[in-house]
Amino acid sequence: MPEKPLTYKKTLQMRRNYLGRACKLHFEVSPLKIVRASKQYLYDDSGSEYLDCISNVSHVGHCHPHVVHAGQEQMGKLVTSAGFLDDKMVEYAKRIIETLPDQLCVCFFLNSGSEANDLALRLARSYTKNEDFVVLDHAYHGNIGSLLELSPSKWKNLNITKKEWVHVVDCPDLYRGRHKDDANPSLKYAQEVHSAIKKAKEKGRSIAGFLSEPLMTLCGVINPPKNYLKLVYSFVRSSGGVCIADEIQVGLGRCGESFWAFQMHGVVPDILTVGKPLGNGHPMAMVVTTKEIADSIGEFNSTFGGNPVACAVGMAVLDVIQNEKLMSSARNVGKCLMDGMRAIAPNHPMLGDIRGTGMVIGIEIVTDKESKKPSKEGAEILAYKLKEQKIIIANDGPHKNVMTLLPPMCFTCDNARRVVQAFDLALADIEKGTSNKPLDQSEDTKMNIPLNILSGLGGSTGLGMMDEEEEEEEPDSKRARYDEMD
Repeated sequence: MPEKPLTYKKTLQMRRNYLGRACKLHFEVSPLKIVRASKQYLYDDSGSEYLDCISNVSHVGHCHPHVVHAGQEQMGKLVTSAGFLDDKMVEYAKRIIETLPDQLCVCFFLNSGSEANDLALRLARSYTKNEDFVVLDHAYHGNIGSLLELSPSKWKNLNITKKEWVHVVDCPDLYRGRHKDDANPSLKYAQEVHSAIKKAKEKGRSIAGFLSEPLMTLCGVINPPKNYLKLVYSFVRSSGGVCIADEIQVGLGRCGESFWAFQMHGVVPDILTVGKPLGNGHPMAMVVTTKEIADSIGEFNSTFGGNPVACAVGMAVLDVIQNEKLMSSARNVGKCLMDGMRAIAPNHPMLGDIRGTGMVIGIEIVTDKESKKPSKEGAEILAYKLKEQKIIIANDGPHKNVMTLLPPMCFTCDNARRVVQAFDLALADIEKGTSNKPLDQSEDTKMNIPLNILSGLGGSTGLGMMDEEEEEEEPDSKRARYDEMD
């Protein structure tokens, strides 16, 4: 007989007992228990359907039947580690390379975007014989040590001190950045990279590479101004460094205008990294680079990178992107969404900026349009109000005030119109509740959050919603000892 599923409260309690406190949940004070998914929808344990605006890893849609079948079929034939000749691996590598400029012609297979970016650093250092990297402020590039040191967005929370080999420059933000009003912001922002390289040389250091997303997601969905990447790539290469494009979140047609985000800017990176969207969430990643850079490292091993199941799944994902015309869909649906948001913007003083391209969109929530003051609390309240309307969205960016939309690529114009309508209603409700008072200065703003979540503020994982009897059902001595260490 099938096991009886755990209750919501029991799952929440066991998460507290057995998972690290640092492991965050969406909607922490009232988290969802998602039990299945299909296309652009998630379903909770009560059967409620939610529109998913955040699962970019499920690139072509949750549980796409063509992708699922390809994985199941290959898993029934062969699952093995790397080191053997395999048709699936070489066929998949060929298909990826056919989407890229000629010089990007050598693939390395891995299991995650973090692994891919780490290998990119190794390749850059091996090829250039240099050590240092230039990165954008507020960027994030992976969850392993070498990449956290190149992810300024995580430094404060993780108590990471900037290393001498890391050089941070401003994100080219045209909404609130320091050069937003300059006559040539591309040049001004690019000159910061040139200055960082010059300062490094004055200290006797040399640049191995420049690492950035061609469309910066964690920075708050920042699309670089025209010619910015052309100038930066020129400065980096003239100094002996290489250019790395992190397309883990923005590649594979997501931007709508081109298959790879870097192609929108008329540049070609020396190293390209891609992550789990390749496999629609199946552990899969790649580095693609030039032959000269690839040959600069003596040996490379990844036990399960490029295994037959991953490559079968990856080819199915490419099939779906092509057969369902998802790149052009991303362009059209993204336009529908942004046009809709811009249409309601005049009615909402908190709707500060709408930007992005294709299915990568950021919406700034501010206290008012004139000051542009970021409203983190307004964004958090908005996320909960949209959740109440069965829409899942996240607030991100350096001030946590940017509503970030990176949904599965099967998102439709009907979905976009639903999101716009939900924003319109929720913002009107929030703005009405705060009157003319700046949201971040109101002591009562949390009262605007629906679902009665104030009762859950007793713990960071929402455990304040559990009564004492439920908590005591399964005492855990290890957890008790863990609590005593606080």
